[in-house]
Amino acid sequence: MTERSDHVVVVGAGMVGLATAWFLQEHGARVTVVDRTGVLAGSSRGNAGWLAPALTLPLPDPAILASGALATLKPSSPVYVPPTLNPRLLRWLLDFTRHCTPGRWRAAMEVFAVANARALDAFDALAIDEPTKQADPFLAAFRSEKDRSVLVEEFENVATLGGVTEYELLDEAQVHAAEPALGDAVTSGLRLAGQRFIDPVRYVSSLADAVQARGAEVLTASVTGTAARGGGVVVSTSAGVLEADAVVIAAGAWISDLARPHGVKAFVQAGRGYSFTVHPESQPRGPVYFPTQRVACTPLGPPGAEDAFRVAGMMEFRRPDAPLDPRRVSAIVEAGRPMLRGVDWDARTDEWVGSRPCTADGLPLVGPTRTPGVHVAGGHGMWGIALGPLTGRLVADRIMQGSTDPLLSAFDPLR
Repeated sequence: MTERSDHVVVVGAGMVGLATAWFLQEHGARVTVVDRTGVLAGSSRGNAGWLAPALTLPLPDPAILASGALATLKPSSPVYVPPTLNPRLLRWLLDFTRHCTPGRWRAAMEVFAVANARALDAFDALAIDEPTKQADPFLAAFRSEKDRSVLVEEFENVATLGGVTEYELLDEAQVHAAEPALGDAVTSGLRLAGQRFIDPVRYVSSLADAVQARGAEVLTASVTGTAARGGGVVVSTSAGVLEADAVVIAAGAWISDLARPHGVKAFVQAGRGYSFTVHPESQPRGPVYFPTQRVACTPLGPPGAEDAFRVAGMMEFRRPDAPLDPRRVSAIVEAGRPMLRGVDWDARTDEWVGSRPCTADGLPLVGPTRTPGVHVAGGHGMWGIALGPLTGRLVADRIMQGSTDPLLSAFDPLR
């Protein structure tokens, strides 16, 4: 049955919310976007900006358990769980741990393989001024071939589940020739093909401009609740009540409080990531990934220019509004220092922490809720940028045409 809607309210002005608004407009909807602090206030701002299907993988990973639970209690750990008595976080961590098994990772990866195959096409459909950039090269760098074998094995597992990853193994000389900015600690590498990246601030801002140019209103206000009324929905905000035919809750790490009254039991936990900016003596030509250290680096300007080089990483399970923990920034610096040359780490700027919305099973929450007219789009973990446009297309097609894409079954927010 077609669920045709003329006016749709989108809660959240990050990549997911704005992409949803854009695709709703493609179907002719009038859109109002509401965000408590405006465009780009959440995790869409300070992330690595990778559009890398090869690395868009389920977060619940057996490797996390293999490193030992005690390791996650260290502030220097790439995955950090601060000591807590918060019962909701403890329940989420227990559920997350249950999903860190090979069988459940494979089941989630089968879904990701389908989504990853369609993700870049959704970006190509967005007609905005800021382009995506081809990642050439896109390098993963390692201290040893043993470290590299972990990622290669993961790619082989992905291939058995329908994923396609094109890569080339590089020895020490080859990886340093491909990127002279790599440090002496790097002894082997891997070049990925077919990946892209963006400057998140420029791209999401351009998307916001495009959505507004097509007639959408972007309202800065807090949303306190949504409810069905008279064949439509009402959205209660700090600026008043909005009436619409449908609403999409795309509020990042704050989704759960708004979605729970509509039957969404899955809790979205903030998985906080950190980033900062440095200016290397020689700007790397493309993204660089240090998988063992879980550090992602992205050039935000043309090669050779005095432009920003973003260094991002870490996963910290903590409440979304907690202050930045300088120990986490220091951990990224110490992880990256031997892997890159020509970087004045003490001159870093733009230290940032943002809350990525993580589900315990690693799959997003996308689709209709129990309440007619109320939809959810979020829970992507680290992959809200990479999968945001695809999510927006799926939600818009569902609302405006009643389409039941097979991915929506896997992403069902009522699961």
